[in-house]
Amino acid sequence: MRLLVSALAMSAALVAIDASAQGVNLTGRYRCVVLCLSGAPGGFAFITQNGWELNLVNDAGESSRGWIDYPGRIWVQAANQGAVYSPDGLTIQFDRGTIWQRAFEEPPPPPVRRRR
Repeated sequence: MRLLVSALAMSAALVAIDASAQGVNLTGRYRCVVLCLSGAPGGFAFITQNGWELNLVNDAGESSRGWIDYPGRIWVQAANQGAVYSPDGLTIQFDRGTIWQRAFEEPPPPPVRRRR
């Protein structure tokens, strides 16, 4: 009986760890604000997340694969560097100083109403 309770506790802990690692969805458009590869701040970068795997396109248009090392930290293969992301996923700071901030889509302007 004791073995069964221990096995259940271990499996519950593993499920909780896996679920907490998936808590932040990094998929989206980001704006480079510091040390951008394109030279000037303001370029867009993109991340697509599938589980722990990431596809990244930096502000210079170069694509790379990456992954979540552990909650709060990613690794970008082509850049050969890591990064930390904020708990809400709004900011990513790379080891060499580049910073990306989430760029939300702006809503379209309201339609123009014409009077008759």
